[in-house]
Amino acid sequence: MASYDFDLFVIGGGSGGVRAARMAGQAGARVALAECAELGGTCVNVGCVPKKLYSYAAGYAASFEEAPGYGWTLPEAPRFDWDTLKRQRAQEIRRLNGVYRKLLDGAGVKTLQGWAQLEDGHTVRVGQRNYSARHILVATGGMPHAPDLPGRELAVVSDAMFDLPQFPRRLLVMGGGYIGCEFASVFRALGAEVTLVNRGAHILNGFDDDVREALAREMGRHGIDLRMTAQVETLRREGDHIVAMLSRGQQIEADTVLLATGRRPNTAGMGLEAAGVKLDERGAVVVDARYRSSVDSVLAIGDVSSRLALTPVALAEAMVVVDQLFGQGRRRMRYDNVPTAVFTHPNVGVCGLTEAAARAKFGEQGVRIFATDFKALRHTLSGREERTFMKLVVDAKSDRVVGLHMVGAEAGEIVQGFAVAMNAGATKAQFDSTIGIHPTTAEEFVTMREPMAG
Repeated sequence: MASYDFDLFVIGGGSGGVRAARMAGQAGARVALAECAELGGTCVNVGCVPKKLYSYAAGYAASFEEAPGYGWTLPEAPRFDWDTLKRQRAQEIRRLNGVYRKLLDGAGVKTLQGWAQLEDGHTVRVGQRNYSARHILVATGGMPHAPDLPGRELAVVSDAMFDLPQFPRRLLVMGGGYIGCEFASVFRALGAEVTLVNRGAHILNGFDDDVREALAREMGRHGIDLRMTAQVETLRREGDHIVAMLSRGQQIEADTVLLATGRRPNTAGMGLEAAGVKLDERGAVVVDARYRSSVDSVLAIGDVSSRLALTPVALAEAMVVVDQLFGQGRRRMRYDNVPTAVFTHPNVGVCGLTEAAARAKFGEQGVRIFATDFKALRHTLSGREERTFMKLVVDAKSDRVVGLHMVGAEAGEIVQGFAVAMNAGATKAQFDSTIGIHPTTAEEFVTMREPMAG
């Protein structure tokens, strides 16, 4: 039997890679992990964590604005300091980097700093040295994809938004996906003038149509200038600002231009195809139900693979892979009813099928829709006109709730709990029989009684 340096070699120290390495090490496997940047990957360093911290910072602006309606008199106008937020965020990220390092060290994982490249199905080169492994796990995540347009060098991608040298007075966001919408919301709440340009007719492609419309209304209400079915064709610098020329001949002046036009799997320069690993048209590693690539000894999880690109999904896939390789092989991963949130202002939280997907699956007459749109109790005194939208999609035959959607404060926190019920196969009748906590927004999900006509 062949002898290897390691039982498992993990390429990529993001959430999925660290989880796989740590759990495999704790199971007694000999494990190495290679990472060329900071541990924690996109999520910890330039994604979920700093994004949520900045979203919290933006939330204070709304709270200050609403305070007088509840009897608070602020002694002076609140003042936001961009450098303080950046410094505090960087300190927290460094702490998390250290936590990841300790977790790996505690599990006996050998951590290698450097770029990893496949030599073959059992060999990885890091720097000038080759390492052999029985199994290789690719967990290198994704990276921003920027379009090629004149003046591209004047714009930034999402990774750079957390450390801009100066806070932009005017921000232009190119792209209406979740990343573009989140940064537009955060920077608008922090005080920037924000314009979002999207080539499609709606933001949040792939989300429920009613959710997309509800969020667009609220973003507009918050002062974000949404330009749909438009495209930036060129960027040029004029003095201390950037001028964007749109496809319709319009011009937009901005201090910062964010390219939020999607992400691509991070597979370039890794020697994957040369080693026989098949990639799809996006550059993602094609995997089977057991996360194996076209080379049996090479596996892939997370954003770099051809599955669902969400951090918690990568973590769950890591657990399945480790169980398959070093456990009893009983753990399975389900991709239906995966909840997710968009940390815009207000938040979006969803789980399950959109209305369109449900009608395609169960037929036009096989779906019942329940929806509500209202001003939350908080805003009866806050002075804000923000509204909350909630929606249930029900399979008429089984009465199961197959889709749950929300646009409103703390949507992510609320939807997480209902995702448990949906995974358990909860029916609309069981929703109806559940007592709501009053007065809360969440109770609306168990008090919607009349389906929408048509």
